[in-house]
Amino acid sequence: MSFLRAIAASLLILFISVPASGPAMGQQPAPLIRQIVIEGTQRIEPGTVRSYLLVQEGDLYDPRRVDQSLKNLFATGLFADVTIRRQGDALIVRLVENPVINRIAFEGNQRVKDESLETEIQLRPRVVFTRTKVQSDVKRILDIYRVNGRFAATVDPKVIRLDQNRVDLVFEIDEGPLTRVENIRFVGNRVMDDSDLKEVVRTKETAWYRFFSSDDTYDPDRLTFDRELLRRFYLSEGYADFRVRSAVAELTPERNAFYITFTVEEGSRYKFGDINIASSLKGLETETLQNLLEFEKGDWYDSDLVEKAVENITDEVGELGFAFVEVRPRVDRNRDTRVINLDFQVNEGPRVFVERINISGNVRTVDKVIRREFRLVEGDAFNSAKLRRSRQRIQNLGYFAKVDVERIPGSSNDKAIINVEVEEQSTGSFSVGVGYSTDAGPLADLSVRERNLLGRGKELGLSLSIAAERSEIDLSITEPYFLDREIRAGFDVFHRTSDRQDTSSFDSKSTGFGVRAGYEITEELRQDWRYQFDRSVIENVSSTASSLIKRQEGTRYVSGVSHAVLYDRRNSRFAPSDGYFGRLTTDLAGFGGTVFYLRNTAQSGIYFPVADDWTLSVSGRAGYIVGLGEDVEIVDRYFLGGQSLRGFETAGAGPRDRVTDDSLGGEWIYNGTVELTMPLGLPNEFNIKGRVFSDFGSVGGVNPSNANVFDTGSVRASVGAGLGWASPFGPIAVDFGVPVLKESLDKDELIRVNFGTRF
Repeated sequence: MSFLRAIAASLLILFISVPASGPAMGQQPAPLIRQIVIEGTQRIEPGTVRSYLLVQEGDLYDPRRVDQSLKNLFATGLFADVTIRRQGDALIVRLVENPVINRIAFEGNQRVKDESLETEIQLRPRVVFTRTKVQSDVKRILDIYRVNGRFAATVDPKVIRLDQNRVDLVFEIDEGPLTRVENIRFVGNRVMDDSDLKEVVRTKETAWYRFFSSDDTYDPDRLTFDRELLRRFYLSEGYADFRVRSAVAELTPERNAFYITFTVEEGSRYKFGDINIASSLKGLETETLQNLLEFEKGDWYDSDLVEKAVENITDEVGELGFAFVEVRPRVDRNRDTRVINLDFQVNEGPRVFVERINISGNVRTVDKVIRREFRLVEGDAFNSAKLRRSRQRIQNLGYFAKVDVERIPGSSNDKAIINVEVEEQSTGSFSVGVGYSTDAGPLADLSVRERNLLGRGKELGLSLSIAAERSEIDLSITEPYFLDREIRAGFDVFHRTSDRQDTSSFDSKSTGFGVRAGYEITEELRQDWRYQFDRSVIENVSSTASSLIKRQEGTRYVSGVSHAVLYDRRNSRFAPSDGYFGRLTTDLAGFGGTVFYLRNTAQSGIYFPVADDWTLSVSGRAGYIVGLGEDVEIVDRYFLGGQSLRGFETAGAGPRDRVTDDSLGGEWIYNGTVELTMPLGLPNEFNIKGRVFSDFGSVGGVNPSNANVFDTGSVRASVGAGLGWASPFGPIAVDFGVPVLKESLDKDELIRVNFGTRF
């Protein structure tokens, strides 16, 4: 009986749980939408609104589809408010349109121009106004000010309503003060002092003398760069395990300064262990590559030297005729012995050829000017060393602010495309300069120069220099690739005047022209030729002048050829710290004209980096001139003193007339300098360096016609110290020299000053 009751109960439950096939009792069917009414539209067509609705006339009312239609209309950004309601069999869509921007203005911005802000914001006149876009633009403006170091800046958007549902949008900006870096701290550095590391990072602490720099303004991108600078510095010092754990910038409550903290982990210092060079290239003797390494076993590890070794090996192997080379240093670090063993693997690289060279960004400069600097052309075997040299040659043109060279895959695995993107900079200049030189006295100059004439790489220059002792006007035109060959050719027209009353009791004028051509034999070896013709006059000879000078008063014509060979391995032509150079110049006058002589002058110098920013240099000059069938005239002779022998006046050492005290110059000369350049412990921003030096030399060989000539040919020498400042107003140099070897008639000079600037 209980069994039957259980079955009956189960059937009852099953019957109740089965849904009825028809509508539930009391449930009303969904109403039919017979009409859709659009209200509130002004600019927007009702048909546009209907296109965003998921229900149309004749559809059943569905709350979910109506809700999604509401969201679709809001998502368009066209409406400030949207409501949808049912009224009988009609669906009412009520809209409030967003206004249209009539004008955008900026107020309070002094440091950032309107044009810069307009390019960054998204909103524009005649664009629909939305609060979301306004807030986004506020953030963009704040980002601009933060990049410019103004983290205290605020932006308050104001909306001015106009008729016809239009608005004016005004961004009221309070730029605030520059957010300086008040303090930089390092945590975890046990070996390196904070002062040393502060010199490494680009970000600097605020100081009164940094008014020409923005490095003391906080920049998060610069902080990222500082992390990399610290890593490179420690790796170059042998700390191969170094890492920057964190770089935190804390803004003060007043929002006017930052405190930056670098947390570092120095690790152990390593030395070079075994250094091997192995090669899989047939015919390559690795023993010849050992000389390219600038380090040896037992030296402190230096990652910069390793990278330089890779470049040197790649270049050398490429010069030996191996087109496809890949050099990889394998590092074996032994943390127990603190030694890093290196194996340079020289293998055949992938056989890749240059398919195409693309150049972009050059608006003025024609492609030809850039392509001719490439050491690679289409179809050549790809060589990374030649690509690096090509980029450096393009950069050395001085036409471009930025040169980016990128290699990308070509149309097949054995082809590569080289993309060159340049950013042009101004190549023309107009300058007016003032200054002072001990040799020339107060001076002023004016120059106009265009280094990329018509975008074809030609150089045009016109300069005028006026000084108390010497003046010059010079017009020059140079074609770097004469006749589409690597021949640098040009011509000059000049007029020069010189006042030598103080040293030799006469004035001189010279007017003429010259043509020149030069070419590179190798990357380091260069040869130059020059022909020059000038008409020179020796005049205003004092009645008390030496008889040797009086006999040379008058006009002369010089027609001569000059030849120069330069071998240059310096790391910089302007401020070298490593390398050497040698130059030999031969001048031959007598191809017509009234003056005949042969003059040879040799110059050389070598530079040694003895420590960080410490450079020892040894340089010298030797020259000899001989008259061809006649005496050498005074304006062609060598003079010693001034910049060539500090501690002595210009032309203050050498042959002299005993009676008139006139400097007569000499037919031979030698002089040299040993100089040590060093930092003075001042911040790097000052760009001030000190130097100690010793100058020495002699000049002589005057053919005396009377007994009044004083010419001993003895060695003169001086010692001294000086300062050099690469100031924002131009280079300034002050040298103090004291003669230690001199003759009785020589002229001393304690201080030499040179400075100048251009506006």
